[in-house]
Parts: sequence; C-alpha cells; structure tokens
Amino acid sequence: MSRKPKKLAETPAPMELQDPRGDVIADVLGASLLRHALYRSLEAHAPWGLRIPQQPRASFYLVARGSARLEVEGERVHILSPGEVAFVPHGTPHVIRDAEGSAVTTACDGPLTSCLVPRRIGGHGAATTVVAGFFEIRNGREPPILQKMPSLVVLSSTDTVSGPWISATLQLVLAESAAPRPATSVVLQRLADVLFVLALRSVGASGQCKAPGIPALTDPRIYEALNLMHAQLKEPWTVVSLAKRVNMSRSGFAARFTELVGEPPLQYLARWRVTRAAELLRDGDEKIEAVANLVGYESLPAFSRAFKRWQGESPATFRRALEQQGLRRQSQRPTPRRSAQRPEPSRATTKAPTT
Repeated sequence: MSRKPKKLAETPAPMELQDPRGDVIADVLGASLLRHALYRSLEAHAPWGLRIPQQPRASFYLVARGSARLEVEGERVHILSPGEVAFVPHGTPHVIRDAEGSAVTTACDGPLTSCLVPRRIGGHGAATTVVAGFFEIRNGREPPILQKMPSLVVLSSTDTVSGPWISATLQLVLAESAAPRPATSVVLQRLADVLFVLALRSVGASGQCKAPGIPALTDPRIYEALNLMHAQLKEPWTVVSLAKRVNMSRSGFAARFTELVGEPPLQYLARWRVTRAAELLRDGDEKIEAVANLVGYESLPAFSRAFKRWQGESPATFRRALEQQGLRRQSQRPTPRRSAQRPEPSRATTKAPTT
C-alpha cells in the first residue's frame, strides 16, 4: 500500500536566529561586504597606471602575467606578481602601475558593473594582465572586526600554511575570468568569498594586524564567546554568563575580550545586535517589534534607543529610507495561498491538539 505524501505546511515557520554552531567570520561577511563581487580584467602595456580614489568598496588584484606596482596610501609599496592576491579592504586611495614614475589616469569612482572583456590601457611596452575585483560596502559601514584590518593585505601561494588553498583559488579565478562560461558570475562570487576569508585568517594568524579585533579570531576562548553571541542573539548574555561558558573568570574574560576585540563584551553584543537588526529590516518583511525580539530585545523602546545609538536613526526611519532609495529587498519566504472557498471540515476529522 503506497503512502500518501505528507502535506507541506502552508504557513512558513517564524524566522529564528538561534544557531548553536555559529560562525563569526561568516556572519560578519554576510552582513557587510560580500553580497556583490564585481570583476574587471585589464590588459595593460607599459607605461601604464591607474589611480583609484577613496571609494565605498573594497578591492583586490591578481596578476596573471607580468607584474604590477601597488601603492596604497599609508602602506609600503608592493610589487604584485603571479601567484599573489592583494586586498585593499577599506577603499583606501591607491595607485597600480607598471613602474615608479609612470603616468596614471584616475579610474571611475562611480557605480561599477562586472566586465571580463579585457580593457586595454597604456602604451606599447611589456604586457601585464590584471584581474581586479571589488566588494560593495553596504551603506558605507564596516563591522568592527573588518575595521581593524590593515589597509593592504597580500596573500601568496608560497605561504607555508595556506599556500595550496591560495594557489588553487587564484587559478580558478583566473581560469573563469579568462574564459567565461554559464554561471561564471556565481563561481567568481564564491571564489571572492573564499579569498576574503583566507585574507582574514591570514591577518589573524600572521600578527601583521596589531590593532584589536582580528587577533580575537585566533584566541579559542574569545572566538568561542564571539560565536556564542552571534549564534544566540536572543540569549540574555552577561559578562558572567559568557565568561562561564568559555571557562574564564569574569574579570579575566572582560579584560582579554576588550584587549583583543577593541571594546567590552556587552558593547560588542549591542553593536552586533543592531547590525543584524539592520540586515533584517533591509532584507526581511518582519515587523519592527518582531525584529527587536529576534535580536534579543523584549522592549521595543529599548531596541529603538539602541538602534538609534549605533545607526543614527530609528528603525522605522532606517527602513523607510531604504524603501525610498530602492535598496530594500523583500523576503523570499513564501506567502500562504488562500483558496477561494474553504471546504467544510469532515465530521470524521480529528481536531489537532493545541500546544
């Protein structure tokens, strides 16, 4: 006897942010940069040079052949070679050219679109092929951890730990960008995600970032505390409860967290709750009261005060501004279908128990 398929519930389950596994890096990237990665391909012949002004986007550069001189404001000059990728995570003004002294032209700082057809620039000398990538920064706001990254991060396939991963990822990026195929844009987006995560790991492990924030990713107990906060936003966390979960004393945990992250635990938690709330207000269709509850606020006035403290405006004003600018994305959750005529229930139907 064949079984009847189970009927799918028509009403979607309420959104839930609790996730016991948690992943700080994934959350930070999902809420900030890596929604839209754009690529440009350059066929540059010496002498050549581009100046990229301050911009609300992060950028990265790979060299397929030849070499390029990367000059980031406030950082040492780096000669970029094949097998390397250079990140400029904060949109810092920078110059990329074939050699010192080569004239530069200013790149467009307006809206970008991906274009993998190589753009030819420069003169008639030695050729360099550059693939440039860009991450749009939402609302021009970076989360605290990304704010602590240096202005220039270089990954190399010769790295003793991550080298094989970097090498394989760079090869895939160059192959996809050189010969676009169906779904190339999707593949390149995912590869950009991988490269940025590798950059975060590299900065945390190498110690090249002395500012607070990134080192927290390499301290197991502080990283676990961050994961707990990100995964269980609705929990009424206190410094004592967090310290207990990571087997530290209250004072030791508070001091270590502040040293590595750059702000006290509950201040970081409040900031992250507002960051997630802003994402829900932009991408979802939940009412403001529901969003407040999802990120751990039982009181709407308390949520509104916290939101205004970190975002500079109330939740309602924030959502309304996004709608006016056409930046709000509606939820993709299915809408329950209603039949034109509700059938009469059968007398034999058993009423479901209430819970």
